[in-house]
Amino acid sequence: MKILMVGSECTPFIKTGGLADVLGSLPQALQEQEEDVRIVLPKYQEISDEWKAQMKPLLELNVTLGWRNQYAGVEYIEHNGVTVYFIDNEYYFKRSNLYGYGDEAERFVFFNRAVMEMVKELDWTPDVIHCHDWQSGLIPVFLHTHYKEDLVFENMKTVFTIHNLKYQGVFSDAVLYDLMELDERLMSSEGLEFFGDINFMKGALNFADRITTVSETYAKEIQTPYYGENLDGVLRSKSDRMIGIVNGINIKDYDPMKDEALAFPYRSSLTKKCHNKLWLQKELGLPVRSDVPMISIVSRLVEQKGFDLIARVIDELLDTEDIQLVVLGTGDYDYEQMFQWAQSKYPTKMSANILFSESFSRQVYAASDMFLMPSRFEPCGIGQLIALRYLAVPIVRETGGLADTVQPYNEQTGEGNGFTFANYNAHDMLFTIRRALEFYQDKELWKPLIKNITKSQFPWKYSARRYREVYAQAME
Repeated sequence: MKILMVGSECTPFIKTGGLADVLGSLPQALQEQEEDVRIVLPKYQEISDEWKAQMKPLLELNVTLGWRNQYAGVEYIEHNGVTVYFIDNEYYFKRSNLYGYGDEAERFVFFNRAVMEMVKELDWTPDVIHCHDWQSGLIPVFLHTHYKEDLVFENMKTVFTIHNLKYQGVFSDAVLYDLMELDERLMSSEGLEFFGDINFMKGALNFADRITTVSETYAKEIQTPYYGENLDGVLRSKSDRMIGIVNGINIKDYDPMKDEALAFPYRSSLTKKCHNKLWLQKELGLPVRSDVPMISIVSRLVEQKGFDLIARVIDELLDTEDIQLVVLGTGDYDYEQMFQWAQSKYPTKMSANILFSESFSRQVYAASDMFLMPSRFEPCGIGQLIALRYLAVPIVRETGGLADTVQPYNEQTGEGNGFTFANYNAHDMLFTIRRALEFYQDKELWKPLIKNITKSQFPWKYSARRYREVYAQAME
């Protein structure tokens, strides 16, 4: 099959979140399974000059946006056997950030139309266009409106993946008429209408041939009012063509045996892993002790990730437990201040690193005995997958992809690869952390847990097989 992936970011070229990791890894996994996959992205100013120097010009297009005619250049790179196209327009993409502008609707209407025009001109015609999140949500709509009579698109199908339902692309209905050149028939429940506005993601849900999201549990959760972000009714009506497929990680990239960021490479040896803890303790100015359990948090510091739970019990946790808590991330000011306050009060137990560094994050995963991720909701989550790869035992709330990838450890049966709690409650979380600490002190219980973790890895090849099945179903 010929698959065109459309998204707004992709590693290693440009990244703000987990979407970029998926676009950076899934196409390669599909290529390895003999599918023909290509990617298309905006050419942002923030892409490094190193990558820009490798881009080769391919096409020059004219893109219609209502009464406007806009230029779009198409450039490309061959990266790890995958062709990556870049849509170039300096007016829309030569900016200091990827998102957050007042003309966001216009920028991504342009991007979607430019992708469609590019497909018309390529000497390669995809069987399936796989669209990721709201920034590419208009492509299924355009395929059924402006381009439905074009023979190039006659048998083309679309798959739409929800990475995070919270972000939907909601704009004034004027966009429908002014920029998209669509009529009032699309201003309906079967189109893009959303409480008097238009919703790019809703359009994708209504028009895509298949819908996926990034874990089985999240696919079920978002069909309920609590998690559905006012789209649960639409999602329930599309449930027969929706499926959850948990993300993977690039196990070649995240490999503690070959990771150049680590002071001490290791595979399954807890002794060698402990050398990384001692090294990090020294680097962070924490007491250098092999016996103290280190719990890490590597995350955006935002409400979704459960930091209001941590705020309620962090004083109690650090006051009563012999632990070290290492935090790495940036985000909401209140959460940044909360961790910095905790560090000032408990300097021998707490290290608040309000920054982000990819290499430093790997050092933290490698040093940690446990990894805390108490999310309010979590479509898939990558932190717990990396933690498992680096033998840091996850402590998570049972939601979305966390529930699908972390099974509670049962000392009676010897099954499970982490510790979990169900209710969104601070003391349920604290009880679960304390239970994990008890197990850590009993090495006869801890060793079989680590052995389970070595067997519960999530390479992309398994997810890629399921996506191939979805593409085949879309083409039936």
